[in-house]
Amino acid sequence: MTRTPIWQAIAAALRDEIADGIHRPGDKLPTEAALATRFGVNRHTVRQALAGLAAEGLVRPRRGAGVFVTATPTDYPIGPRVRFHQNLRAAGRSPAKQVLVLDTRAPSPAERDALALHEGLVHVYEGLSLADGQVIALFRSVFSAARFPDLLAHLRDDPSVTAALRACGISDYTRASTRITAKLASATQALHLHITEGAPILRTSSINVDADGQPVEAGLTWFAGDKVTLTLSDP
Repeated sequence: MTRTPIWQAIAAALRDEIADGIHRPGDKLPTEAALATRFGVNRHTVRQALAGLAAEGLVRPRRGAGVFVTATPTDYPIGPRVRFHQNLRAAGRSPAKQVLVLDTRAPSPAERDALALHEGLVHVYEGLSLADGQVIALFRSVFSAARFPDLLAHLRDDPSVTAALRACGISDYTRASTRITAKLASATQALHLHITEGAPILRTSSINVDADGQPVEAGLTWFAGDKVTLTLSDP
């Protein structure tokens, strides 16, 4: 009777766990050392099992970060009305945001130009965008502090920019411009996005305007390259 190689048995066990949802798309698998202890084998055998799963496309190793269950990229339309929660729900994903920074400071020259400011401070909102509990993007949104003095208070209650602007009297806004640039993740960006430093990311730079065409938000978003597919949508 032919015995199944141990590494194949380990791969089968992990494959079943992925199928059962124990390890979800985007999740990091236990370390080689942890798996070796669990199955009572050496790390070389575990490495063979993980290589087999990678060849099947079920997992993806990230240098210096570990091995992750392959996630299907989230389609993210870029169009006149870009709403994070609506986009994710339309793609069948569960959206969430995590606040990192809410601050008021002097604007950079680029922020001043984007918001058409002659003077004054800006409110800055930095955070993480999540789909099904997995981080897909790091963002920074900047607003005129003089025009929206209570914006940060609203964001503390609800992390939705749309809801906060509505509370400040902006019932609707549209995307006036978007620039998309390919970048390599810095150490800090990689830490937030749970990817390897130097991994490909997509940066969008955008300006949103009110019904009168006046800028209300200048935004930068850094998307993890293997987690999001940016698509151009019609008006």
